[in-house]
Amino acid sequence: MRVLVTGATGYVGGRLVPRLLEAGHHVRCLARTPEKLRDHPWRGRVEVVKGDVSDGSGLDEALTGVDTAYYLVHAMAGGRGFAAQDAEGARTFARAAERADAGRIVYLGGLAPQGEALSAHMASRTEVGDIFLASPVPAVVLRAAVIIGSGSASFEMLRHLTERLPAMTTPRWVRSRVQPIAVRDVLRLLVESADLPPDVDRTFDVGGPEVLTYAEMIQRFAAVAGISRRLIIPVPVLSPGLSSLWVGLITPVPPSIARPLVESLRHDSVMREDDLSDLLGDHERLRFDEAVKLALRRVNEANVDTRWSSAAWPSAPSDPLPTDPDWAGGSLYTDECTRTVDAPPERLWSVIEGIGGERGWYSWPLAWAARGWIDIAVGGVGLRRGRRDPVHLRVGDSLDFWRVEEIEPGRLLRLRAEMRLPGLAWLEMSVEREDGRTVYRQRALFRPRGLAGHLYWKAVTLFHGLVFGDMARNIAARASREAPPTA
Repeated sequence: MRVLVTGATGYVGGRLVPRLLEAGHHVRCLARTPEKLRDHPWRGRVEVVKGDVSDGSGLDEALTGVDTAYYLVHAMAGGRGFAAQDAEGARTFARAAERADAGRIVYLGGLAPQGEALSAHMASRTEVGDIFLASPVPAVVLRAAVIIGSGSASFEMLRHLTERLPAMTTPRWVRSRVQPIAVRDVLRLLVESADLPPDVDRTFDVGGPEVLTYAEMIQRFAAVAGISRRLIIPVPVLSPGLSSLWVGLITPVPPSIARPLVESLRHDSVMREDDLSDLLGDHERLRFDEAVKLALRRVNEANVDTRWSSAAWPSAPSDPLPTDPDWAGGSLYTDECTRTVDAPPERLWSVIEGIGGERGWYSWPLAWAARGWIDIAVGGVGLRRGRRDPVHLRVGDSLDFWRVEEIEPGRLLRLRAEMRLPGLAWLEMSVEREDGRTVYRQRALFRPRGLAGHLYWKAVTLFHGLVFGDMARNIAARASREAPPTA
C-alpha cells in the first residue's frame, strides 16, 4: 500500500516508519521541517512532503493516492488552547483526506473511561478520534494507555521515579488501574490496521495482558531492574499541577509534559473490549515485566531509536541560523572563541559530538545546572532531556535544552536553543585545519527580541565570556589528552 505518516519526527512515528517499510508498504512522510528526517537510517527509502496539519499546507500533495494515512500529531504540551489546535488540525486533515479520496485514517489516541469527567489532555485525544470517525473517510482509532518502551515519556517517568526514590509520598492516582502496553505491540497493531477490511470505521481499545495500579508498576519495575522494593505512601493533597512539578524535579520529563501524563492517570485506563484481536488474530502481547526488560536493555545498550523529546518542542523556535545579520534587524550578537588543538581532527570531533547529557558541557557544571532549573521554573524544558545516543548525534535530536539544527560529521555541529529566552540563540562548534594544525572554533549567537532581548544579552555577557571561554579551553584540552569517548 501507499501510506502516509504524519508525526514521523516523533516518538511513535519515527518507529512506525521502518516497520511499515519492512511490511512492504510505500511510505510517505509529512513534516514541517523535512531536514529533521535527514539522518534517519530509513530516509532514503521514503518520500517526504513539507507541510503542516495546523494550516493545511502540503496536505493535498501528501495525501494524493494514499491508501492509509497515519495521524500521529498531538500538542502534548501545547499550552493554552492546545485542545482547540488539536481539533482544528484534525478537521483540516480529515477534509484533506476526503478531498484526496484516501482509503483510511489511523489515529493513536488515549484509553479513557466512559461517563467520567476527563482531563483536558484525555478529552482532547477523544475529541480528535471523534472528528476522524465523523469524517466520510473510514477511520481506525486505537486507544492505548501507558506505553512501555525505551524513550517513551511514560517509561522515562516511571523509570526515574523508581530508580531515584527509594521512598516516596504519592498522590491518589498511584492507585488507578492501568493496562500498559509494550511499544512493539502498539507498532504491530498500527501496521496491521492498514490491512483491516475497508468497511471498518470505529475505535478499538488496545492494551497488554495485565491490569496494574501505578504503584504495582513501580514495584514490578524495581524488581525487574534489580533494585529494592520501594516504600510508597499515598497522600490525598497533591493536585495534578503539584504532581507534575514533583515529577519534573525528579525525572527528565518537564512539568508541561508530565502534567497531561499525570492527569490521564487520574482515570482507570482499562480495555472494555478486545475486538481488534478478533479481526487481526490473537497475537500474544508482551507482559509488563518483559516490556520493561526490553526497554531497559535498549537504554543500557544506548540503542534507543526515538525518544519522547524527538518531537519538536511546542512553541520552541524553529528559525534557522540567519546567514545575513540584516535578517536580525541589524542585531545579531556573537561570542566567538578559537583554540589550536594538539590532536587530530577526528579526536576533536569526537569530543564535540559527545557534548551534553551525562558528559555535560565541559565547563561550570553548577552554572549549567542552575540555568536548567531557571528554565524549568519559567516553563521551559530544562537541562535534563539528555541525549538519544551517548556518542552520535543527528539532525533533530534534542540535546538537553538545545536541538541539533545542523551536523556535518567531522566538521560542524550547530545547536539551536529551546530554553525560554527573549530571542533566538545558537551554539556552533567546528573543526578546521589551518597550516597543518587542528583548530577548534566556537560561536554563540543571539538574536534579541525587543528591548528585553537586548537587556538580556547585556546582562549575561560576562557570564557567557566565562562559561563559553572555559568550554572552548576544556574541549581543546580534552581532545589533546584523551582517547575518543565511546558508549
